[in-house]
Amino acid sequence: MSTELQRYSLNGETMGTRYTALFFAAAGIDIEEISQSLACTVGQVDQQMSNWKPDSDLNRLNMAPEQEWLSVPKALITVLSAAIRVSQQSSGAFDIATGDLVDAWGFGPGGQSITKGEPGTLPPRARLSASAALVVDPKRNQVRKRAPLSLNLNGIAKGFGVDELARCLDGFGITRYLVGIDGEMRARGIKPDAQPWVVALEKPCRGTREVMGVMELSDAAIATSGDYRHWVHVEGQSYAHTMDPATGAPLRNALAAVTVVAASCMLADAWATALMVLGETEGPRLAQERGMDALFVVRNGDQLNELSIVGGQLQAHIEMH
Repeated sequence: MSTELQRYSLNGETMGTRYTALFFAAAGIDIEEISQSLACTVGQVDQQMSNWKPDSDLNRLNMAPEQEWLSVPKALITVLSAAIRVSQQSSGAFDIATGDLVDAWGFGPGGQSITKGEPGTLPPRARLSASAALVVDPKRNQVRKRAPLSLNLNGIAKGFGVDELARCLDGFGITRYLVGIDGEMRARGIKPDAQPWVVALEKPCRGTREVMGVMELSDAAIATSGDYRHWVHVEGQSYAHTMDPATGAPLRNALAAVTVVAASCMLADAWATALMVLGETEGPRLAQERGMDALFVVRNGDQLNELSIVGGQLQAHIEMH
């Protein structure tokens, strides 16, 4: 087999979007086996964690009676445990117990849409967060609900799926790759020309796809949460798909997007959502406190301002147009 590395590119459908895998490996590798393994890997994550598949493990958990232990796949335990951790560390800003809200506002598989009525007609909710109402036992791979819960993993499952794509390529001994699902990406190593992987950051503008900038990535993951991809119009107002657990309604703050770089894409994904929910003041404050790498894009009228934090240190506050 040749020792010269070749560039390979594989992609396919998953989670309502597409996954991609760019990597360098020796000529003559079994590309069909790798392709099938990648497809199987993301398919398994989707089958376990999708709200859109009625028979998914997540929906099985959503429909399970309270107070009964339910056995679930180890991967789902990993994601639920991480979600609860980020929820606790973000003072509840990240909460996966918002499935009913996601459905009510027309963003889920429930088929409902708040656009048919007034936002104020949603009944007030006396609800527990997932971290308060969910008991996870990693040793037995079991979960128990203390109260009725409608879980939604949109803010963390894609990131976990990206980590699984990375794990899949690791298993084939591939050490130079960039894998992604939609805008969530993870890189390992550098390209054969000694250059890092380059990831484009999208400008947070609705209805257009424009590059705002690029970020170099090596042995790290990146995820973005924003208000510009999915939204509904109600009574002349537009509401983005991210739910604010504190209000029980879609997020309303000055942040257009938050991008987080972390060791795992699962954590980058969850923290991007958490910081987005925290808003333009508390989000950067917590990112600095936790020593994170994060980029905040703040809407100021028609203008976008960029606030960059690297290793917990505020780097720049740039005005954009």
